[in-house]
Amino acid sequence: MGRKGKTARLKRKPAPRFWPIHRKEDLWVVKPSAGPHGLENCLPLSLVLRDILGIAETRREAQIEIHQRKVLVDGHVQKDDFPVGLMDVISIADADKYYRVIPSHKGLSLSPISKEETRFKFCRVENKTTVPEGMQLNLHDGSNLLIKVADPKNPKEETYNTFDVLKVSLPSKEIAECVPLKEGNLAVITGGKNIGVKGKIVEIEKTVAKKRKNALVVVEDEKGRRFQTILDFVFSLGQNQPLASTEEVAAVV
Repeated sequence: MGRKGKTARLKRKPAPRFWPIHRKEDLWVVKPSAGPHGLENCLPLSLVLRDILGIAETRREAQIEIHQRKVLVDGHVQKDDFPVGLMDVISIADADKYYRVIPSHKGLSLSPISKEETRFKFCRVENKTTVPEGMQLNLHDGSNLLIKVADPKNPKEETYNTFDVLKVSLPSKEIAECVPLKEGNLAVITGGKNIGVKGKIVEIEKTVAKKRKNALVVVEDEKGRRFQTILDFVFSLGQNQPLASTEEVAAVV
């Protein structure tokens, strides 16, 4: 009888290209645990500690660091190879180091932040669902937020739209601010060949007879260069100035 289910192992060659690992040094690499981000859009926690930050020399040392409850993701202690993804906040209190996962031209990178910035993260609204208690916002990191309204069929109190970015507190996940997706706002491209490009949204295509997430968007960087992508790859950062730091950390490898 054939094998059923997924394997718990991952070879280095088919691993995501943006992972900072040597492809021919060893056969196997860390496989992230099941979590809110898929394999192609995440970094395993052990790989972050060993290959990017250099806090551990081996996976065993990284696992010891994790099992001692010294590493937090979005304000919660993680005990395995948790898959950290876009805009997740990593806190290593013992080393007084704090990072936010951001998109870069490589794929995903870490941006150093202050301890105060670990108190919030940015989540994009992917979908909205009507529930008996009100309106449920489905966020890009797999979490949901419930917005209580008087009439769920006519939610006048709920003003959040799909693709808006919410600034939420950690770990309570309370909404502090909303950055709407509109022309003139600052944004970063999170996918495609122009991933990591930051700039101002110049134009958003009006969709007719196609899904809104596939609408074309033009982003202009600080040098005046224009890049075209789809709405699904656009993540708002703020209106007049970015709310999140975008400075990258170089990998140890």
